[in-house]
Amino acid sequence: MERVYIGLGSNLAEPLQQLRAALDAIAQLPQSRLQAQSSFYISDPLGPAVQPRYVNAVAALDTELEPWQLLDALQRIEQEQGRVRKAERWGPRTLDLDILLFGERLLDDERLTVPHYHMHARPFVLYPLAELAADLQLPDGRSLAALLQACPFSGLERLPQ
Repeated sequence: MERVYIGLGSNLAEPLQQLRAALDAIAQLPQSRLQAQSSFYISDPLGPAVQPRYVNAVAALDTELEPWQLLDALQRIEQEQGRVRKAERWGPRTLDLDILLFGERLLDDERLTVPHYHMHARPFVLYPLAELAADLQLPDGRSLAALLQACPFSGLERLPQ
């Protein structure tokens, strides 16, 4: 089993319900166990400003699936929840599931980059991740604590439990 951290985000079609349904679906993945989830956070959109704010979270999953098997499974969950991939980057979406970290692996191919290529600059990823693994050391040698120091808690609001 390898520990995987998955970023979740939604800003369309009842975002809180989208994230809860995604967590339920992730918990049902074969050869996997959902271990923990962070709080939910409201965040400002990265892309076009004329879109609703996002709801974000991070999940910790232990899995025996290979990275591309997990990626395929997460993309199926996105599609089942109405995700339509468009050419516009960072536009509104019903659900976005990103593999942030996959054990100690460093991956970089046309389908998957791990650690996630831009997680270091995204407070809506780093702060929920810190709830689950505050002392985390990334496979590329960076510490989560150092990333947090360089990424202010701005545009982010933690929702009550």
